[in-house]
Amino acid sequence: MNRDIYRVLGTQFLTAFADNAVLFTAITLVMQQMEIGAWYIPALQASFLIAYVVLAPWVGRLADARPKPRILLAANIIKATGAGLLLLHLEPLIAYAIVGLGAALYSPAKYGILPELVDDNALVKANGWIEGSTILAILSGTLVGAVLAEYAIHLALMVVIALYVASALIALTIRHKLIVGPPRGQALGNFFHQMRRLMATPRARFATLGVSLFWAAATVLRVLLVAWAPVVLFIDTTTDIAILSMFVALGIAVGAVLATRLIPMAYLRRARMAAYAMATVMILLATVDGLTNARIALFLTGLCGGLFVVPINAALQEIGHRSIGSGGAVAIQNFFENLAMLIASGLYALVAGLGADPVATMIWLGVLVVIATVIVSWRLPKDTGRLEE
Repeated sequence: MNRDIYRVLGTQFLTAFADNAVLFTAITLVMQQMEIGAWYIPALQASFLIAYVVLAPWVGRLADARPKPRILLAANIIKATGAGLLLLHLEPLIAYAIVGLGAALYSPAKYGILPELVDDNALVKANGWIEGSTILAILSGTLVGAVLAEYAIHLALMVVIALYVASALIALTIRHKLIVGPPRGQALGNFFHQMRRLMATPRARFATLGVSLFWAAATVLRVLLVAWAPVVLFIDTTTDIAILSMFVALGIAVGAVLATRLIPMAYLRRARMAAYAMATVMILLATVDGLTNARIALFLTGLCGGLFVVPINAALQEIGHRSIGSGGAVAIQNFFENLAMLIASGLYALVAGLGADPVATMIWLGVLVVIATVIVSWRLPKDTGRLEE
């Protein structure tokens, strides 16, 4: 662990903090200053994801073709530009999509720089610090962004811009100029060739689609809370809703810790049970009538989600490493995850625009998670107690 790792850690924490703060600032802005339909907030979330899906074949190549600290710098500048356009009252869907463009550029450089800064023995530790700082940034950024936005939206956006600038300046100090170089061949052709190779086995398909299912459900749940909480819990401030979201994140963090003991990669089929439990708690969540019970149910939802996503995520990385390489596997994983989130957000925006009841939507979300889990685990081979492709 050298100083440059701590600089990566610093730039990641600040940018992740700002990412979550700007989301709830944007939600507060549209709720307070615009006459919107129920479809608008899920559409706002979807706008952030468009760049991840559209640019998936190219962002990884770009990160390898340039010094990664420069990519981190440029990505933060793009994010700050998007937040600045919100400050200038540009259409939030467009401004937040620009923030998403910066995030799509940032992701492969963030993960790709770690193996180039530390040896194999320190890589797990470095990844652990990055993931831990990201969870802390999600929790704190969500709450601080909501509180600041309710106090003064302009102040919240100025703080977000300052955080992106600070993250960019820290990235500029990282002493790392290794240029791996992009893979040979045409970007789209290589991307889809690697995708076919990765998805060739049932375990790889389950891991890839399972991770995507989790993030799709989590994305819909996050924006669904904005409509559900006022109806069921009679709370409508973004701060209170942000606190509800934090209980999901806390649950995911606890589930991630427990997953290493309860669901080893060699027993991947066990992860299905966690997905079914997550769906069941979502359905029960629709029936709660008190704030404390809602917080417990949301924590349990996150706990089951963490138990589900961590082992299949690790399995996907292992399978990818032995087949197409870990970098290619991460790129394909990001594509499927964000495509699933984009489709789920779009569908929720559609049903919300048609006037769907938030309680009924919560129940249907749980039911669909059950159905999707059955589908993605179809033909998943029995566990043998050892890792297989």
